[in-house]
Amino acid sequence: MTDIRYEAHGRVRLITIDRPEKMNSLDFEANDRLVETWRRFDEDDDAYVAVITGAGDKAFCAGADLKTYTMNFARRPAPEFRSRFTNGPGFGGITRNMDIFKPIVAAVNGFAISGGFELALACDLRFCSPNAEFALQDAKWGFHACDGGLIRLPQIVGMGHAMEIILSGERVNADHAYRIGLVNRIVPQDKLLETTLAYAQMLASRSPLSHRFAKEVVKRSMGMHMDEALRLESRSFHDVGLTEDLAEGTTAFRERRDAQFKGR
Repeated sequence: MTDIRYEAHGRVRLITIDRPEKMNSLDFEANDRLVETWRRFDEDDDAYVAVITGAGDKAFCAGADLKTYTMNFARRPAPEFRSRFTNGPGFGGITRNMDIFKPIVAAVNGFAISGGFELALACDLRFCSPNAEFALQDAKWGFHACDGGLIRLPQIVGMGHAMEIILSGERVNADHAYRIGLVNRIVPQDKLLETTLAYAQMLASRSPLSHRFAKEVVKRSMGMHMDEALRLESRSFHDVGLTEDLAEGTTAFRERRDAQFKGR
């Protein structure tokens, strides 16, 4: 039995970190398996949306095990560190050097700590249960976030809220996370996965090419000058206009029916 599960639900793929006895933290081997799972999702033409969650009701992902992971890689010689980590996939795969332009939704069912928090930040949307807690605790142990926490968190919640979380290392509960825009919805624990999968199914009914083009524009335009970003958006719109999906969408609108997108 694998500790990274990959299940098909129509056009949606459910990815589960199945290490509840370890608070769904990742060791090197589990992390490598999650990286490969994301590659599988990205290459799967029948997969339009992914949902990622943790097994059990206590943790989404408690990050990396400090005993088996962090000190092991932090003290490696610089060339090896850069080769495998700086220039390779980040913790959990999607946090660095892995561009997946399909929607990804996190179902945060408990603790999302340090690397686990960064994994949630790398998703496009975050639904959470009332017992969810988020933290970048790295400053408590002598280092700082290195898989997008320092970059994505200010983009999502703003500089002030982000700096409070980064510098203090304190946990943020679900209510506060919702107030500052860190999570999109709070859902009862027993309905979290069902609700998130239903939302993902709705996303999967939309045009996959529209999603991919739009997500790429959003991601690539960050940090661009406004004029350059607007040109990127316009070029992308033109490219979408050449697709069969646009023709199907406009035809469905005229015929007052649901569009049947093919991703072409």
